[in-house]
Amino acid sequence: MDSPAAPFPAPWRVAALYRFARFDDPAALIAPLRALAEAQGVIGSLLVAREGINGTIAGSEAGLAAVLDHIRALSGCADLDVKHSTAAERPFGKLKVRLKREIVTLGVPDIDPLASVGTYVSPQDWNALIADPDTVVIDTRNDYEVAIGTFERAIDPRTASFREFPEWFRRERDRLLGEGRQPKVAMFCTGGIRCEKSTAFLKAEGVEEVFHLKGGILNYLETVPEDESLWRGQCFVFDERVSIGHGLKVGDFRSCRDCGRPVGASDAECPACTSTASHPA
Repeated sequence: MDSPAAPFPAPWRVAALYRFARFDDPAALIAPLRALAEAQGVIGSLLVAREGINGTIAGSEAGLAAVLDHIRALSGCADLDVKHSTAAERPFGKLKVRLKREIVTLGVPDIDPLASVGTYVSPQDWNALIADPDTVVIDTRNDYEVAIGTFERAIDPRTASFREFPEWFRRERDRLLGEGRQPKVAMFCTGGIRCEKSTAFLKAEGVEEVFHLKGGILNYLETVPEDESLWRGQCFVFDERVSIGHGLKVGDFRSCRDCGRPVGASDAECPACTSTASHPA
């Protein structure tokens, strides 16, 4: 059962987390994790699968610490990847802890980030990599996320979901990589989890020089000064803040009540919904 949380004074502490691990019985992890989060007044979303855990949660500093300690104690999760931020207002409506087939859905069997993954690149080294004309830079996020912000030189696959990424890459591979010596491929996503799978997928497809931004856009925006940044726009986040910018400051987008896509402060209506209404299928 999804659970509401008691009122909580601002600012909320927010933790985006993931860890690929091998859980023999992921279903058995759900109830204890939910019970602890409820007891600590933590809200947000946690997804558990055989391949690991993923989610974004919010609460007090002590409440988050208790939940994160519990997750780190799970098999293979001692090195849990966590990115912290704050929210002035309640960022989630309730708590959701769910069992899933994948913690991030690529839809390609046998892709295992624990077995093979791209080379991590720190935010401090990212600019030099993506500024290199011999590097192909790919944004692995969905089209509505890319629309409000991305890195310079990044290619937008225009995918509606991450599940579409493998087909897009296979279709565009020759155009992207050309003939002869393959270029370097650098990929990025919001917090790093999608790139764990996308880089593993490219490695499985025979691409040798594959890199991804460690900690994702969130880590970059937190650590790279704005005057040195190659990020342009804002970064979509999957909570009530909707978007954030440099220094993880809350942006000025709001969420469309009908489709959930980000809507700019200057937009009276959601462009996506307006376009759909004007051009029905």
